[in-house]
Order: sequence, then structure tokens, then C-alpha cells
Amino acid sequence: MRLFLHPPGPLSQIGRVLWCAAIAVFAAVLSLVWTSPARADDSEARKAESPYFQVNSSEPGTDRLPLKSTTVDVRIAGVIADVTVVQRYRNEGQRPIEARYVFPGSTQSAVYAMNVRLGDRLLTARIKEKQAARVEYEAAKKEGRTTALLEQHRPNVFEMNVANILPGDDVRVELHYTELLTPTDARYGFVFPTVVGPRYAGAPSAGGAMPAVPYLKEGEATPATFDIQVSIDAPVSVKEVTSSSHDVRVDNVGTQHVKVALAPTGSRPANNRDFLLDYRLAGDRIETGLMLFRGGDENYFLGLIEPPKAAPSRSINPRDYVFVVDISGSMHGYPLETAKVLLQNLIGSLRPSDTFNVMLFSGSNSMLSPTSVPATRANIDKAMDTIRAMGGGGSTEIVPALKRLAALPKADGVSRSVIVVTDGYVNVESEVFQLVRQHLSHQNVFAFGIGSSVNRHLIEGLARAGMGEAFIVTKPAEAAAQAERLRKMIDSPVLTHVKLRFEGLDAYDVEPAQQPDVLGGRPVVVFGKWKGDTTHAKLVVDGRSGDGPYRIEMATAGHEDNTSSALRLLWARQRIAALSDQEALEGGSTQKEAITALGLQHGLLTQYTSFIAVDKIVRNPNPALSPSVDQPSPLPEGVSNLSIGAEVPSTPEPSAWLALLVVVGVVGATLATRRRKA
Repeated sequence: MRLFLHPPGPLSQIGRVLWCAAIAVFAAVLSLVWTSPARADDSEARKAESPYFQVNSSEPGTDRLPLKSTTVDVRIAGVIADVTVVQRYRNEGQRPIEARYVFPGSTQSAVYAMNVRLGDRLLTARIKEKQAARVEYEAAKKEGRTTALLEQHRPNVFEMNVANILPGDDVRVELHYTELLTPTDARYGFVFPTVVGPRYAGAPSAGGAMPAVPYLKEGEATPATFDIQVSIDAPVSVKEVTSSSHDVRVDNVGTQHVKVALAPTGSRPANNRDFLLDYRLAGDRIETGLMLFRGGDENYFLGLIEPPKAAPSRSINPRDYVFVVDISGSMHGYPLETAKVLLQNLIGSLRPSDTFNVMLFSGSNSMLSPTSVPATRANIDKAMDTIRAMGGGGSTEIVPALKRLAALPKADGVSRSVIVVTDGYVNVESEVFQLVRQHLSHQNVFAFGIGSSVNRHLIEGLARAGMGEAFIVTKPAEAAAQAERLRKMIDSPVLTHVKLRFEGLDAYDVEPAQQPDVLGGRPVVVFGKWKGDTTHAKLVVDGRSGDGPYRIEMATAGHEDNTSSALRLLWARQRIAALSDQEALEGGSTQKEAITALGLQHGLLTQYTSFIAVDKIVRNPNPALSPSVDQPSPLPEGVSNLSIGAEVPSTPEPSAWLALLVVVGVVGATLATRRRKA
């Protein structure tokens, strides 16, 4: 078969140069598309939905911003917070709509109730198996009845759907959750996330695909308002009430009953970053002890045991540190600059006897050195020069980075600590946790979340899977203190080989089943169920501190509290989290039945159970004509437009360097040949 009717004539010298250059460019494109090592695991996988920018619609009569406000009421009693969130939707358009809103929640929250207020009527939501709730919602929507569905995509990411909101309707959805506040270094902290950061949609996650979320452009504020009020009731006076994220007004500080509210902030929006509230109790006291609740069917307990003070380490053992740094597009700008200050403090404080390495990752990854290097001043300066030169750009392929990390050689007899620095904007949390447990469990993994609205589910889960600790750094000024806190943790573990038991009381279904080492100023926390008489029983905690064997005993008499019914929900939340961790390790949906049963029994939102509320009245005669509206979210403060799939000037990926070298090499060789012939 003849490919050409007239065979081409010989090329000129310039033509040969251009022809070779074209071939080289084609090879470069193939290299970029085909051989990128960071995407080796993605080729057989279906992509998850990606975040996108909100597009202004010219469709008349449709309200594209139905969420008008979010108000939060927080009531803290002792160590338990009870939170009510009210989302107000109002249709100011001329057509009935369905509203969809993806929003964040606390990683520790136990969501136990939902109500819908439609005018003067109250619709109480029911907990149902997730798929059954979705089927009921779709049926009610098609029938023209107002209905609301609350689903969980991650422990800290939820989706609200409200169908058949008629023009002029004012719909208020109330969510109720409770969570335990665990102090660190005698300081209590409450966090209320306000926005879900844009997740990189790489390979699909075993935890399920994240929904596509629309975002407003950088600096564009959402018209939806946000307000939060907090009341604190403590057994002793409360002091040093501060918020590093928002301007707040504090009343009655120095008393046992403190009120906190947002202060006017002018043009700065309040709902584009986590709300952070910290406080101390008089005398730097933390509430420790036992809480026991006697329920109808079963009894529940919570133990908070203050650890001993950290003792200085008698010997300084050499350690190996590997810093894993996210330089993807979502880290561009303020987050990456904050990370650089943090790394200056972390790497700059290494001892000469330590060794270290640095991995930078985005769409691919690269190492400072094939093996760890001594922490000499020259090596530290080289590492910091490399880090300071980095700009944020590309995707967030954290799984390939951790796989490469797991294969790094390590000297015998040297303990390794892995420090991951990222905003956590990925949707592969389950895969990350599984990888860490299977391949990095012999190394302590510490996770630093960088930014104003980080993915705390990933940051906290990384640390939990790696038997380390999670840190959040929202601004450069916090970097030095957090770096010092990490150093103290590694040098002087507070309590190791922790074991708990009851004497004189039958305890069962204890969470966690095995207590991790206590690395910082956190209490030992244990949930469980109990049977028996509490009159003469006691809880015994054994372990090893820096000064040797450690034991503390706590009597159970007098600790029953009939107002502590939240312990039932908090225990179930801990058990669900443990089963979810096990499921991530095993892969698939191995714990679906057990998690579903717990969600239905305790009325809790889970990845397999949802809340559904349905109006009995058919209100929309033409539901098929109602458009669906995705409520847009603002970008988290400090996060740029480049986090939504855009490319930025940055360090090219290794495959890009390879392609450029091919181009230069081929063209250079051709020109050299031309000169010789000339």
C-alpha cells in the first residue's frame, strides 16, 4: 500500500532541523502525558468530581444563592460541647428550586438530630440507612413535597439537600451535635469549621468520591452571613479566652460562666476560615476524673486522666527525620510561605547527631538526597535554599509520595520520625491511612496542617494512624511554638506502655482498645461501658514515665451523673471512628453492617446513615420544572484561585525536565551535525 502518491523530496538542512525538533516536541508531550510517575496509579481509575468556580447564570427567576445565613450556638459544660447549627434558606427567585450545599463539620462531632422549620411547622428528621434515605428523598422531591436530606461524605464533610423550596419560602434547617473537648498543655480549644477547602480529585477514594463543589473567586465574599455565640460553664473560673482566627467579644471572663460572641469586623468576612477559640481554667487546671452515666439499657463512662509532667530525657538518642512537604497549587502563596517558616524552625533545630531528608511533592515527588544526610549546617542550608525556592503548583499526589517514603532505607538502630506538612486538600484519606498503618506503623508520623481551613480529617487521621500527633499552623507567627512543641514530644514522651483496667467493676467495649503513647500535654482519654456497683470500684492506669513506672488510681464512687447522657453518643462516635479506621485498613466496606447498626441504634449521622425529613403536604405541582442549585462556597482565606485546577509558574515536574532535555538534546545534536557538514 502506497502512503504517498508522490514521495516527498529530500529535506533541506533547515527542514531536517525543524523535523527533528518536531519529533522531539512530540516525544516531550508523550513523556508528560504518559510517563509521569506520580500518576502511575491513576491510569485505571475513574476520576472523582473536581471543584469548580461558580458561573453566573443569566437564567431568569432562579435564586442561585439560596443559603442566606448560618448561625451557631455553642454550649460548653465541663469538657462536653453541645452545638446547634441553623442554616437558613430563602428562595428569593420566581421558581421553585432544590438547594444543595456541601459544608464542613468538626472531626470529633457526633451529629444526633436534625429538624426543619417550614413557616410555622416543624419537621423532625429520622435517621435511616443511607441509600433508603436517598430513595425516600428522591420520591418526595418528585411528588412535590418539601424534603431535606443530610448525608456524610467524610467525618468532617456533609451535604445538605433541600427540595421544593417555593418562591418566598423561608426554610430553617437545624443540626445538633456534641463533641468532647480534650485539652492540650492545660489549654482547651473549640473549633468550628466554616468552609470545605477545594479537594484535589485524583484517583477515586475507597471513602467515596467527594461531590463537586462550586467556589467563588479569590477575595469574593459570599452574601450568606455567619454568626456564632459560645457559652462556657466550668467548675472553676475561666481565664485567657482568645480567638486567633476572629475578633471576639468576651463577657464575664474570670468567672465560671463566660459568654463569647463575634465582634464587628468591617469588610472582612467571617465564614472563610475556621473559628478557633482557646481558653484556660484558673490554676492551669484541666478537668480530669471519671464520668459515669447509668442508661436504660447500658451504662457508659468517660475517663480523663492527667498524665505526669514530662521529664527531661537522660540520654539524647540520634534520630532520623523525613520532612514530606506539599507544594501543590492549593499551597501556593500564603500557605506555602507559612510552611517555609515552619520548616525553618523544624529543620533549623536539628542536632548534629541527627540525620534528615526532605521530600517535595505535588503531581510528582523529589528527594533532597537518595538517603538521609547528617544535620550539618551546610546540609540544612542546602535544604532550606531548595524549599525557599519552591512555588506552589500542580496536583496533590500524596499517595505516591508516601509509597516512595515507605521504601526509603533506614539505618539499623535509628528511630525515624516522619513530618508531613500539607493543607490536606485531597479526597484519598482512606488510602493514606491504610498506607501509613501498613508501611509506616514502625515510625512516628506527625502531621502539620497549614492554613486557615485545613482538612483536619486527613491531618488528625495521619497522626492517629502513625501513632504521632497532629498540629495546626494557621499563620507564620505560630510556627516557632509548634516546632518547639514537636521537639519536646519526641525528646520526652510523657507516658508510654499505657494500660487501663477497672477493679470491682465490669468494663467492656472500651475505646480505644489499646492506649497510644502520650507524647504531649494531653490527658489519657478512654470511653466504655460498665456493669456493676460503683460504690467500691476504681479505675487503675499503669504506664512508664520519664521517671520510671507510673500508676494512678481513681475511685468510681460519687461519679455517676444522670445529666451526662451525651456519653452514650460520644462512645458510639468513638466506636464508629475505630470501625472506620479498621475498614480503611482492610479496604472495601467490611464494617458497613456494624457502622450502620450503630448509627441507627444511637441516631447518629455516619457514612452509611443519613437524616431525612419529609413534609406531608404536596406543595409544588410541577416539581420536574424545578432547577437544582449548588450553593457556592468562598475560597478559604489565604487560598488562591490556583487551587481550582489552574497551573502556576513553579518547579517543573521531573517528567517535564526530561522532556525539555530531550528537545534540547535532539536540536543540539542536529545543529552540531549541520555545522560539521558545513
